[in-house]
Amino acid sequence: MGTPVQNESHRPATIVEKVTDPDEEEPGLHQRVKTLLIGRPRDLTDKNVFHHVSLIAFLAWVGLGADGLSSSCYGPPEAFHHLGVHSYLAIGLSLATIFTVLIISKCYSHIIEEFPSGGGGYLVASKLLGAPAGVLSGSALVVDYVLTITVSIAAGGDAMFGLIPPEWQGWKLPCEAAAILLLITLNLRGVKESVKFLLPIFLVFLVTHAILITGVLSMHAGSAAEVAGEMATSVKTSINDPAIGLFTLMGIFLHAYSLGAGTYTGIEAVSNSMPVMREPRVATAKRTMLYMAASLSFMAGGLMIAYLLMGIHPDPAEDKTMNQVLTESFVQESGLAGLGLGPAFLWITILSEGALLFVAAQAGFIDGPRVLANMSQDSYMPHWFGNLSERLATHNGVLLMGLSALAALFYTGGAVGALVVMYSINVFLTFSLSMVGMLRHFWQMRGTNPKAMWRITEFLFGAVLCLGILGVTVYEKFSEGGYITLAVTGACVAACLLTRRYYDQVGRKIQALNKVLMAVPTPDSPPNLAEPETEDPTAIVLVGGYSGLGIHTMLSTIRFTPGYFKNLVFVSVGVIDSGNFKGEEALMELTQHTKDALAKYVDLANRFGFAATSFMAIGTDPVEELEHLCVHVHRKFPRSIIFAGQLTFSRDALYQRLFHNQTAFSLQRRLQWDGVPMMILPTRVK
Repeated sequence: MGTPVQNESHRPATIVEKVTDPDEEEPGLHQRVKTLLIGRPRDLTDKNVFHHVSLIAFLAWVGLGADGLSSSCYGPPEAFHHLGVHSYLAIGLSLATIFTVLIISKCYSHIIEEFPSGGGGYLVASKLLGAPAGVLSGSALVVDYVLTITVSIAAGGDAMFGLIPPEWQGWKLPCEAAAILLLITLNLRGVKESVKFLLPIFLVFLVTHAILITGVLSMHAGSAAEVAGEMATSVKTSINDPAIGLFTLMGIFLHAYSLGAGTYTGIEAVSNSMPVMREPRVATAKRTMLYMAASLSFMAGGLMIAYLLMGIHPDPAEDKTMNQVLTESFVQESGLAGLGLGPAFLWITILSEGALLFVAAQAGFIDGPRVLANMSQDSYMPHWFGNLSERLATHNGVLLMGLSALAALFYTGGAVGALVVMYSINVFLTFSLSMVGMLRHFWQMRGTNPKAMWRITEFLFGAVLCLGILGVTVYEKFSEGGYITLAVTGACVAACLLTRRYYDQVGRKIQALNKVLMAVPTPDSPPNLAEPETEDPTAIVLVGGYSGLGIHTMLSTIRFTPGYFKNLVFVSVGVIDSGNFKGEEALMELTQHTKDALAKYVDLANRFGFAATSFMAIGTDPVEELEHLCVHVHRKFPRSIIFAGQLTFSRDALYQRLFHNQTAFSLQRRLQWDGVPMMILPTRVK
């Protein structure tokens, strides 16, 4: 007999919305503190909820662009430093840096067009190069975003504590840890709240550094021809010098260019965070990418030219960043010191620089959980990484990223040099995979897409750039911490593959159960049954989608007390997670899907001769929503018992609890306190 079909004569599932119960106890201290820190739950019935949690291009630039923009605090100084005595190459290095930023940004704008749902490097590599490349890219991104948080906080701490007496240095690490905890709290409240909080810092950094760069360029505008002439003369002299020559000079230039790779980190953030973009998402994301590319090009390129014009070089004897030395020199030469504005401008500029580095950690909290959620949808990470909190934040991912960043911070002692090396490798590993994947994609489309050849040229150039930078960085920095990144990323890849293998094994067992129970024999048509009588013995069966697991729970309930129950009431919660939280239409599809599944269960129960009905809710926390539903239905059917199914394995292992939710047991504990009887029925899996 085939799968039962929905009988249209049945009433649709009753949707139960959560309302305040006058008999409900006042929230406890824990709940009040949680509400104070994180905020009240989002109202999913509000049609504007997606508008409230999405970002316009400007706010997305603040939340996602801070990572890239903050790299100007360490990327350009690193590149300029490795020019050594050949600082006259800085103009060429500046132009090469600007060109690279624009090329990578342009390529990622095309990735946004081709993958408007988001996913970034993980999705691109998975779809275009295969699952193994996708797992490698996703693992690299996860590690990268943990280190993004850590290095940003550590560098910000160095900048801040560089302005205060040395005796306070002992507080630097605790303050950095406190900053990570603050960002965890802000991101648990939701993305938009955290971005608004950080907006003033971002704007102050932009204004002060724009004044610094344009001021330096203006002061030396009259000597531009002289500087260009000196640069040309120095280049010719070095080329004609037998001890240097053309190829050695090119090697010095490319070495400095590659070691400034930290400048380009954060460019991929937009493509990873498409779900937080305001509609129309592609247009918003491309505008955000344009803002990021323009601001980063101006900052990175402008700072390197400013170092050259002001004759700035790192002084190992002084505990100052090159940007601080540059700012001090600008204050003296511009006359701001004589006007009494020098100290204020210096402090505001350096403090904003340190503060922006804290803001840059925000990219790790936005994008890291997104990558984890995307990988969980493909079963490479535990599925609960896709869960959303009642504030519609990927809270499990936020907590993992924050706690991992704390561990990395304490492990390295906040050493910025080691952290920068560790995380710049994974950035370009992801860049390279994305470029190669898109190159292959457009190569396959060269006969059908009129823009294919131009796209091939762009992505080929981008792939060569990124692979070159990746190779040089690994070669130069492997023994200085690069091996740690490669080892951790490799371990993450292995864990992802084992996770997928486990889910595949369990999935095959469940498919076998579905094959048997989805074809359970029933009468051709259900009898004409009346609505369930509320005073009759009733079994309340908790189900998800229409599947063998739900049918198994229903049949086990019937066998539990043969002939006793007269009614079957099916209860289900449509859970909103990162996979289906994509707009109002997706929410409506989830609601309809849940209704259809419940209608099939009601139809099946009728075929077995039971009066049946159903209740449902939509929410982010299945335990909380189910508790409310069960209490509501139990009051309506006082002679009822609640039944829930739970996967049970022949060998109970601790790791299994990492891969499966414990919804049934958590709900049972809550309902026991509510005085509602509940039974958990096993579904055995070998």
